[in-house]
Amino acid sequence: MELPSNLSPDEASPEWMNKGDNAWQLTAATLVGLQSIPGLVILYGSMVKKKWAINSAFMAFYAFAMVLVCWVGWGFRMSFGDKLVFFLGKPAVALDEKFLLGRAFLGYFPTATMVFFQSVFAAITLVLIAGALLGRMNFRAWILFVPLWFTFSYTIAAFSIWCPEGWLAKLGVIDFAGGFVIHLSAGVSGFTAAFWVGPRAQKDRDSFPPNNIILMLAGAGLLWMGWSGFNGGATFSASTVSALAVLNTHVCTATSLLTWLLLDSFFFGKPSVLGAIQGMITGLVCITPASGVVQCWAAILMGIISGSVPWYTMMVLQKKVKLLKLVDDPMAIFHTHAIAGALGGILTGFFAVPKLCRLFYMVPDWEKYLGLAYGLQNGRTSAGFKQMGIQLAAMLFVIVLNIVMTSIICWFIRLIVPLRLSDEELEIGDDTVHGEQAFALWHDGERFVTSKHNKVYDTDDFSYVGSKSMGEVQMV
Repeated sequence: MELPSNLSPDEASPEWMNKGDNAWQLTAATLVGLQSIPGLVILYGSMVKKKWAINSAFMAFYAFAMVLVCWVGWGFRMSFGDKLVFFLGKPAVALDEKFLLGRAFLGYFPTATMVFFQSVFAAITLVLIAGALLGRMNFRAWILFVPLWFTFSYTIAAFSIWCPEGWLAKLGVIDFAGGFVIHLSAGVSGFTAAFWVGPRAQKDRDSFPPNNIILMLAGAGLLWMGWSGFNGGATFSASTVSALAVLNTHVCTATSLLTWLLLDSFFFGKPSVLGAIQGMITGLVCITPASGVVQCWAAILMGIISGSVPWYTMMVLQKKVKLLKLVDDPMAIFHTHAIAGALGGILTGFFAVPKLCRLFYMVPDWEKYLGLAYGLQNGRTSAGFKQMGIQLAAMLFVIVLNIVMTSIICWFIRLIVPLRLSDEELEIGDDTVHGEQAFALWHDGERFVTSKHNKVYDTDDFSYVGSKSMGEVQMV
């Protein structure tokens, strides 16, 4: 077939593009997207009380969609574009063909690939924040919260740490795949927002059993396996470093899960499924900032630490520290993401291998990206302590940024709509918020009435047979 005279095969496959890198990057982005939908949608929807299954899953579903639209509208350029100030890029759209089909600022693939890859990172951050707000946040307030927090918090952290023009990036902070930008941010913001929104109904705080543990494990499994794209894609190439990042990710996660199970078994007598999932998440989070720049034995040590320190803060300190008892965090986002993310960032500053850092950052500078352990070993102690100082500075910056911005955003939203559902709505759950119920299981020969439209359906063929009062089930 002859091409039109104004087209060339080189336009679709230019010389600068590496097809393997492009294919891997798109695959990695899809894996990260699957962590949110369906991964966290299933995990949240099954990990909560059945009356909150729809609302919890839908908070994640909505956040994913809203962030992607905001990302191409202004977020990508604010996070990775031309510098506006030292911590933020200039707002601009990422919709133009010439911009999207040109080479990305990092990697041998089109900018469109980079835009998609980074969009799912931004989206999962908001989905993680939702975990701290389940079971009581007004959905209309959540509709406003997502674009506001994304615009005024996420883009600042992303530009500062990941963009080559960002001030922390220039200092030499190591955050391989988002321990600070995503997990510490989500953990601190989720905890802060939970403080402003207020707690669940007391009855839900006293008893909040999962409605489906098998599905909960399925959602957790999607989250775990999807992390291959999360950390493996952070190299922006199908390289040896990406292979190491994937291996380290899974080794650390498995170690963390087993550590948590051992602690549960020793102190409480039984290995807990919920505990295993929490240990899995803390391992995934902790290794994220370090995955491609540490050795595999260090990943195992990080797994032991990530399976024990958050376990202690959740199982022991949670019951003793007044602030932790005050703030209602149903998915323990503070422990699994804020604590584990901070641990990961600090341990990265300790275990980062200079050679691996040079392979990842492609810089010959020996004054940057030097883990303290190797600084002590090589007689370059000052450089090692400097790296630890940079890691701590980045951690402090992200914590302060998210406490301040999340508080301002919650205060602003509260002027428009209530942050928390009413007590009556909290009593009913999904039915009053969405007019839908997650589980509609009926016996043969019964008729079910949908609560929203008061319509009766025959359960044999789902034909409409009339109207009844709300919630009534009639025998045929």
